[in-house]
Formats: sequence, structure tokens, C-alpha cells
Amino acid sequence: MSSALLAIGRRRTTAERRRDRERDIIRATREIFDERGTIDAQIDDIAKRVGINKALIYRHFSGKEELFALTLVDYLAELDERLRETDNPRRAPLNRLKALSEAFVDFCLQYPAFTDCAMSLLRRTGEELFGEITEPVMVKLGTAMAAPLDRIAEILKAGQRTGVFDEVDTAYLANHLYTQTLGSLHMARVGLIVSGSQPGHPVVHHADVGTVRSTAITATLATAVGQKALRPAGKSSRPQTRSTRAGETS
Repeated sequence: MSSALLAIGRRRTTAERRRDRERDIIRATREIFDERGTIDAQIDDIAKRVGINKALIYRHFSGKEELFALTLVDYLAELDERLRETDNPRRAPLNRLKALSEAFVDFCLQYPAFTDCAMSLLRRTGEELFGEITEPVMVKLGTAMAAPLDRIAEILKAGQRTGVFDEVDTAYLANHLYTQTLGSLHMARVGLIVSGSQPGHPVVHHADVGTVRSTAITATLATAVGQKALRPAGKSSRPQTRSTRAGETS
């Protein structure tokens, strides 16, 4: 075998080893996330879990934020698979959205670190993210987010066609529902609600997880229906065109 072919073989083997190590690091990060949460996940502990030196992690990832972003990609892939298994296009759009909302909420409750990790990234501006995360990783993160969002948008479009859901931009609304659900589930993470029985005397209550779950699901359905719930039956929000006024079909 020529020296050139041997060199190609060695490079391929090195690339494979690098990919395997990156997968091991991401897997270890997610394990620690699920055990302790994102706040207590330290690079030292992740390196120890993999059995490597801490410095090696920074050879594979630009920093902690990039590693966490790729761990979120891993969560999102599992979430999309769960949504795919849950969705049934034969159902009515409202029932489809309810089923996906239940699956999404239950995923967040099962993996609280997913909610923390997703919310942590959402708190950053796009400029901040691009300053902390390399472009290839941003592409991976965007692709992973797009999969479940597109699935939700498809159901919203189906609901619009049948007149069940409000006629708004489905890509925007899918992103809104994603963010809204994460915010709602943060209440379950905190576990507390505050009320004021008397001025100057706030009362702290335990937040019931079951109530948070049902409220988050109801909020998703209510947001999808949107302004349609406030309009008289049969009245469309879209302006009539000349052809529709004439009774023609497109």
C-alpha cells in the first residue's frame, strides 16, 4: 500500500476517534445534566466521567457554552423522535396539537436539565451566541430546533385549513409555543408560586406539578386558537379577495 493511502487511512482513523470522543463527552455531559442539573455540571466532572484530561475537552469544543449547545442538540433529537412517534396525521388538528403538547411537556418534566439548558440559550442574544458558539455548531443547533418546530408548524397549518386555528404565521407561532412551554415548565422547576394575602405579607405556596402541566398544555391550545375564539363564528380574519367575494374558488 502506498504511503499516500496509508496517510489517508490514518487521517480517517483519527477523525473517527475524534468523533467518538466528542460523542463520549456529550453523552457524559447529558448524564451529569440529568443527575445534577446544568448549574452543577462542571467541566472537571465531565472530563473525569469520560476518563480524559480537562484540557482535551477544549480541543473538541470552543468552550462550555458550545458543549452545552451540542448537549441540547442531543436532547432535541430525542424530543423530535418522541414527537414523531406521538403524532398521528389522521387526528383532528386540535387533538394532534394536544398530543404533541403533552409529549413536549412530559419530556420537559422528565428531563428538567433540558428546560434549563434551552432557557439558558434563549436568554442570550444572537450576537452573544455567535460570540460563544462556532458557526458549525450553530447550524447543528438550528437544524435540531427546526425539526420539532416544523412538526408543530405543520399541525398549525392543518388547523388553519380546517378553520380551527388562528390565521397567523405558523413558523412564528411554533417558535412562540416552544418558548412559552419552556417558560411555563420553569415554574415546575422552581416549585413555588407567590401570592399576597395582605399588603406587605407575601405568601409562598408549593406549585403542583400536575397543575403546571395541565396549564401549559391548555395555554398551547388557547394560543393556537388565538383570536378565533374572540370572533363571531364564521367570520374570517383574512380580507376577502375579489374572487372569494364572487364565490369563486382558488
